[in-house]
Amino acid sequence: MMKLAVEVVIAIVLHPLAVVLAWMSLVRRRDLSLSQKLIWAVVCLIWGIGPILYILLEDGSLW
Repeated sequence: MMKLAVEVVIAIVLHPLAVVLAWMSLVRRRDLSLSQKLIWAVVCLIWGIGPILYILLEDGSLW
């Protein structure tokens, strides 16, 4: 039970952090149009895989 609680707390903290870092990266990018940035910003909200998709598919970075 303790392991599950730790995993939930980590997920609750790390996902929002990854989303914010991905959004910061999106703001700085000059090679994407505004519509592409908005689409990726929404995709990053998908719990657990959004920021990972951004890093893998759009050659993004989180810092």
